[in-house]
Amino acid sequence: MPSGSNIRIVFLIFALTAAATAAFPEPPKSRGEALSALASAETTVRMEAIVWLANYGGMADAPLLHERLRDESAIVRDYAEQGLWALWSRSGDAAIDKLMVRGVQEMEAGRHKSAIATFSEVVKRKPDFAEGWNKRATVYYLAGEYQKSSADCDEVLKRNPRHFGALSGLGQIYFQLERYDESLAWFKKALEVNPNMLGVEFNIKGIERRLREKRTKT
Repeated sequence: MPSGSNIRIVFLIFALTAAATAAFPEPPKSRGEALSALASAETTVRMEAIVWLANYGGMADAPLLHERLRDESAIVRDYAEQGLWALWSRSGDAAIDKLMVRGVQEMEAGRHKSAIATFSEVVKRKPDFAEGWNKRATVYYLAGEYQKSSADCDEVLKRNPRHFGALSGLGQIYFQLERYDESLAWFKKALEVNPNMLGVEFNIKGIERRLREKRTKT
């Protein structure tokens, strides 16, 4: 579920890196150049490749960014995570993208009913767009409607099985429902997909500690 304003971050990164010619190499000019750069030994070259794919690539490029979640460079791993959010957030339909922006604004303003209505329109118009379901799952969670949030997370994972936001979201939902074993299992699945989620690591340790204490008392 969690995504924040990640797509804006990626485009900001693109602007900054394009401007910082002294620190960064020339950005790729095509997908072929980006794919080649992704395998470079130079950290900054890999970063530029990720930015290109995040801004101009498609879902077919997601596996390449998933690989970079295990890059030796922490900053490359962070770029890859933000890049995946950017890919996931593009529907390919300008009208849907406009609805998504409106829904996020409503959600951030705490207007949950309006946001739910907006994201419901998104999933109605473009049911194969996983991020529409994910955003609605997020609003349902914020509104305390955990069963509906869980159902939407399931819809996300049908369309994007490696969506670590939805995986960790299910961990959060089951934690709120005090179903700690299930919460732990989902958090672990999220961390398997994206090992850079420190918050998820902390959650796992906290739940494991809670379960140990529970077993000790019983």
